[in-house]
Amino acid sequence: MSRMTSLALAAATMLAVPTLAQAQDWAGGDAEKGKKVFNKCMTCHRIGDEAKNMVGPVLTGVVGRKAGTYPGFQYSQLNHNAGENGLVWTEQLIYEYLPNPNNFLKKYLTEKGKADLATGSTKMAFNLPNAEERKDVIAFLKTFPKKD
Repeated sequence: MSRMTSLALAAATMLAVPTLAQAQDWAGGDAEKGKKVFNKCMTCHRIGDEAKNMVGPVLTGVVGRKAGTYPGFQYSQLNHNAGENGLVWTEQLIYEYLPNPNNFLKKYLTEKGKADLATGSTKMAFNLPNAEERKDVIAFLKTFPKKD
């Protein structure tokens, strides 16, 4: 392999691999601020030991949960399909989901080679485009881990 080809390959690889900053856009949130942001979510969601499903599912333990699986909640087919195809909620994925849930789920399924399942829409009509609010609400969600 020529030196020029090696350099081009190295440059392409570096561009394709996300930097630490890109991979952790969600990091650095403030849970106290996130508690206030979560008030916007309370129209549909609850969180905590006594939380019950509403228009949206309970978000206690959402970090680390397979998408579309909270007991007793009837998810959209789109959300269910994403979970059945490997979507497990991490901080990063929640961060990417919140600005546009429908687009996120459709992109996820398409990238998994399941574009045929990327139809319909999620029940979540609310978007949270503000990056700082997303970081903060994720920090808040993490204070409510799944109880064993």
